[in-house]
Amino acid sequence: MEISTQAFFAALPIFVAAVLLVGFRWPAKKAMPVVFIVTALVAFYVWQVSFNRILASSIQGFLITIAVLWIIFGAILLLNTLKHSGAIKAIREGFNNVSPDRRVQVIIIAWLFGSFIEGASGFGTPAAIAAPLLVAIGFPAMAAVMIGMMIQSTPVSFGAVGTPILIGVNKGLDSDTISHSLQAVGSNWDSYLQIITSEVAIIHAITGTLIPLFMTIMMTRFFGQNKSWTEGLSILPFAIFGGLAFTIPYALTGVFLGAEFPSLIGALVGLPIVVFAAKKGFLLPKDSWDFAPKEKWPVHWVSKLEMNMDAMNTKIDMSLAKAWIPYVLVAIILVITRVSSEAKALVTSWVIPFKNILGEGLGYSITPLYLPGGILVFVVLITYFLHKMEFKEMQASLSESSKVMLGAGFVLVFTIPLVRILINSGVNASGFESMPVAMAKYVAHSVGDIYPLFAPLVGALGAFIAGSNTVSNMMLSQFQFGVADALGLSTALMIALQAVGAAAGNMIAIHNVVAASATVGLLDQEGETLRKTIIPTIYYCLIAGILGLISMYYLGITDPLVK
Repeated sequence: MEISTQAFFAALPIFVAAVLLVGFRWPAKKAMPVVFIVTALVAFYVWQVSFNRILASSIQGFLITIAVLWIIFGAILLLNTLKHSGAIKAIREGFNNVSPDRRVQVIIIAWLFGSFIEGASGFGTPAAIAAPLLVAIGFPAMAAVMIGMMIQSTPVSFGAVGTPILIGVNKGLDSDTISHSLQAVGSNWDSYLQIITSEVAIIHAITGTLIPLFMTIMMTRFFGQNKSWTEGLSILPFAIFGGLAFTIPYALTGVFLGAEFPSLIGALVGLPIVVFAAKKGFLLPKDSWDFAPKEKWPVHWVSKLEMNMDAMNTKIDMSLAKAWIPYVLVAIILVITRVSSEAKALVTSWVIPFKNILGEGLGYSITPLYLPGGILVFVVLITYFLHKMEFKEMQASLSESSKVMLGAGFVLVFTIPLVRILINSGVNASGFESMPVAMAKYVAHSVGDIYPLFAPLVGALGAFIAGSNTVSNMMLSQFQFGVADALGLSTALMIALQAVGAAAGNMIAIHNVVAASATVGLLDQEGETLRKTIIPTIYYCLIAGILGLISMYYLGITDPLVK
């Protein structure tokens, strides 16, 4: 079968998902079961994947779904606990004291605080924490989801303490063969991986500096009373300042320290600088921007978690510091359990392993305490005592959180298994490579020498399918290496473009949208969110691709393996 025909069938599930979600605006709970069936049929009849492997992949996907739902449950439970304890009201008032301008709040909460959480945890956690917090302080749920998805761009390549690079790229490349080639030219694997890391950091820093501006202009355009781009643009100097406050220390960390800490250090440096500047009114416009009154919001903007601040528990002794302690604890524990080998060993000691599912060599291990869900639930228990809550308040929080989680579960139980079928389709009787690689090969064969322009798009496609930068890098890094080698271009820079595109692809990954929507109680609007987040995704891939072309063909950037 020709590569073009393979690519057509491989893309069929994605095309069906796009038509149903974005074109027909079906809710994901209706669309994803259809897409799951289409994926299984293509795998079985075209790729000739055995029924047993399709079933094993579906079971593997179901196990991953349990882990994702655990994270969602923890995030919603923490938010509801803080709602019933009175902390959310104090937090909202605290942000109003920094600035009542919603554009400023987005840059502080989503861009900087969200990037810190991404650096510590990854795996969609920033959207799960920042989006509900935005809803709690008065943002429409749909706006919070859109912004929550946009967090999942610049910081993602170094999320979870560098996992997409240290695991995704590292395990996605044929390190033994490449190491031998590197040794032959007087280099080594660690140096090569650091070149990739540096280039990822620099491309992200250049491209990502504008993401805070994208957040503000898309918020004012799609959720403002006047549907205005210019109301978002009016904060351009402060948005660029907020972008640079993160991306400069981020890039320097990536270049000089490695892949573990760029997102963490970028946020830790940028957050206090931007908060101080906002309090002083530095670079802020004279006007202050807010949403229309809630009674004027369209019904589809509103979720089950929209909060009536006046009806919340308003404990007299709830100081701002005390209200923020749970979020601070989440951040601290996430960092400690990712950086300290002793702490990591402790929280990973309880493992629920599923090995060699149905004899197909597929597996998945659930680590309830290491996953962000376990940490969030642990912090909820601390909060119960710290905020001196009543048992009935905790009961209400548990009840509300369980209902929202169950709504997301039905969608994810189809979405993640179909992803695993796509990824695991490389083992088959047809002799074809896996479906994502078939699509990538078609792109490479079609565009020739200008392929670097499209390399980030291939990475984004992998993340769109898998919902993960790390998985996209594992699937496609060796492929990107091969294309660069065949074209006589920098293999390290091509892999860097893959990693950057894979980070951007998280903004449109369907199961990420579903998970983020679930944390704010907004389901059935996934297509609407995708129609919006495709805008910054295209921007990101296009700018990164242009930077790649310029670097390779005009600046002559190379690496030890270029022949």
